[in-house]
Amino acid sequence: MTERSERPLDPGVVTDFTDRMTYTGYLQLDQLLAAQKPLSNPPHHDELLFIIQHQTTELWFKLMLHELRAALAFVRKDELEPCFKILARIKHIQAQLVSQWSVLATLTPSEYGEFRHVLGPSSGFQSVQYRLVEFLFGNRDPRHLRVHEQNAEHSRLLSEALRTPSLYDEFLRHLARRGMAVPKEVLERDLSGPPPQHAGLLALFKTIYESPQGHWDAYEMCEKLIDVDEQFSLWRYRHVKVVQRVIGFKRGTGGTSGVSYLKQALDVTFFPDLWDVRTELKDR
Repeated sequence: MTERSERPLDPGVVTDFTDRMTYTGYLQLDQLLAAQKPLSNPPHHDELLFIIQHQTTELWFKLMLHELRAALAFVRKDELEPCFKILARIKHIQAQLVSQWSVLATLTPSEYGEFRHVLGPSSGFQSVQYRLVEFLFGNRDPRHLRVHEQNAEHSRLLSEALRTPSLYDEFLRHLARRGMAVPKEVLERDLSGPPPQHAGLLALFKTIYESPQGHWDAYEMCEKLIDVDEQFSLWRYRHVKVVQRVIGFKRGTGGTSGVSYLKQALDVTFFPDLWDVRTELKDR
């Protein structure tokens, strides 16, 4: 019987890193991997899972914000096509966020109960990045700023986002610049409110969907927006079910009613008229 030999190092592999960049250095792994600090005493085995789950979520949110800001800049320049790849990437980021709920779902109620007390009043509801993602997509409510009043930088970022056109707003402004019939009251509305819902927008999107050949980039943009809106709904649904699985109908650590509160967001959409137009389209 022939023994399996060890695979030798490729002769080109770098082993001398004197004054050279390393994998650990480039990714700041010493800092990143030291950022998980369980507070349970003695440390509960499953608290590390809980921390990493939420830290990786925040990293994905950071990338989503990076991509959303790039998409906003392109739409302002009337360049829709670069947004298609950006929104496709965001959809895949969202798919990662949806799938990772299954990891947290392995946390049983009795396991979470062993360390839930160390969270105090902290809650994912307080995530400034999550709120910024919602604001940039267009789902806005100024009351959410109250949670961040004690952090000047977070308050500034959210206040600025409330005053800035969302991705949906910028898309509608782009369509108006192309001479399409975007209602004036939609363009001049209070940006800090929820996404617009207007019969005029419904008629506009109906025109685009009924004649995609004449509005191909706008038609594609509409579908990309629906993609990310749908993925967000799936993320919210998985959030509800995992929370219900782990804590039932207990109140959230941040003071919300927990599952009951989360369920209220299941029917929230970023682009309501893009969904409603589907009902208006006639079969051919």
